[in-house]
Amino acid sequence: MENKQRSDAEDVSSANAVLLGALAPGVNGPTWNTLKFAFLMLGLCLAAMLGLAFSSSDIGLILHVTLLFLITGTLFLLLTRFLAETGLVSVEHQMQEMGLAPKNSMAINKKSS
Repeated sequence: MENKQRSDAEDVSSANAVLLGALAPGVNGPTWNTLKFAFLMLGLCLAAMLGLAFSSSDIGLILHVTLLFLITGTLFLLLTRFLAETGLVSVEHQMQEMGLAPKNSMAINKKSS
């Protein structure tokens, strides 16, 4: 029965886990990985823009892009600290919260409780 639970958990694709993470309470692992990747790409784009702003020697553009860079960094740090305090939620738990879990695994969980 334990293998069946693992196979049910492995049936959820990363895309479905991210979508489920957007709709259900809590943050699951695949959603957090997607957010980290998005922040990494945003940081790279802003670093490139900052380099271009310095090469153009426009002080207004430099200040604007620096402000965007600081806002992005602050948001990422706040999200990281929040998740360090609250922790991640498993995809299976989110599926159970929304009533999408297979009935067999819900019955097994109720028996073990």
